[in-house]
Amino acid sequence: MALERVGFVGWRGMVGSVLRERMSAEGDWAGLEPEFFSTSQVGLPAPDVGVAAPPLGDAYEISRLARQQVIVSCQGGDYTKQVLPELRAGGWQGYWIDAASAKRMDDDSVIVLDPVNRDHIDRAIAEGVRNYVGGNCTVSLMLMALDGLFREGWVEWLSSMTYQAASGAGARGMRELVEQMRVIGDDARKLLDDSAASALEIDREVSESVRGAGLPTENFGAPLAASLIPWIDSPMEGGETREEWKAFAEGNKILASGTPIAMDGFCVRIGAMRCHSQAFTIKLRSDVPLDEIEGVLADANDWVSLVPNDKDSTLERLSPAAVSGTLDVPVGRVRKLRMGPDYLGAFSVGDQLLWGAAEPLRRILGILREHEG
Repeated sequence: MALERVGFVGWRGMVGSVLRERMSAEGDWAGLEPEFFSTSQVGLPAPDVGVAAPPLGDAYEISRLARQQVIVSCQGGDYTKQVLPELRAGGWQGYWIDAASAKRMDDDSVIVLDPVNRDHIDRAIAEGVRNYVGGNCTVSLMLMALDGLFREGWVEWLSSMTYQAASGAGARGMRELVEQMRVIGDDARKLLDDSAASALEIDREVSESVRGAGLPTENFGAPLAASLIPWIDSPMEGGETREEWKAFAEGNKILASGTPIAMDGFCVRIGAMRCHSQAFTIKLRSDVPLDEIEGVLADANDWVSLVPNDKDSTLERLSPAAVSGTLDVPVGRVRKLRMGPDYLGAFSVGDQLLWGAAEPLRRILGILREHEG
């Protein structure tokens, strides 16, 4: 039976908005009977996606949600924890597609990243799995970037040092970063306009602004503009944060290889607006020639690309400024490390609102429609 009745919750937020844009760009609304749900605007007109949709439904009205064959939620983990058990308890057998982390590690859920684990997804659908969840943004981007190495079985362990953009903390994080930039710029304006002002004077002014009471820090709890924050998410045993734990836990669940690969590192918030970057130290199982490594990385999937390890190519192609708003996942700075011929270094960038969030949801909806069509 064709999947046509699809409910959308959390469609006004950042990830939901990007999802709607991508579905429109790819013509995904054709053949759907979408229904949009809201927690605060029930009864208002639905968004214009090019096909008819009824007025906004109540996101907590279980009976109405249960009419959907698929529900796509970008509403957050608390919503999932409340609503999904009620739906299942009432006998709902539809597909639940989720951007939140609440069910990622549950046995009845599959983390979706189909360029990497399409075989696993297909098996899960055939076996009757009904919950499909988007992965952590940095984990998904890491697996996309290094897909070729994992496919070949060359990775013994890796360390990923992430440089995560403000957008990873949501719209409020993006706004706070720009507000911090404005405060710093306004405070330094007179010195910047004075050609006789020294760099040390400007530095002192910026330092005072960053440490001053006028800098908004309600969202991040610390200055981000002209600084960084080496802590993301909640603490866990062993001194790691939950964001750092996800590399091992979610990464191995997505790979579904049977033998876990040790993956660890530090997650740092930086003053980029959008796109997460990662520096990798990879222990290979053997001394694989560099040209073979480069070929495998470049050919792994349709979105990864190899950036030559030279200054001009790196500056042009390997940065958030170059990648933001695209599906490209460039990998560069690929080189053998001093620790030995079986140690590899690499650097990658990806838009976490696309492959790190909305795109896997869009694609799993399409895969489910293919299977049920």
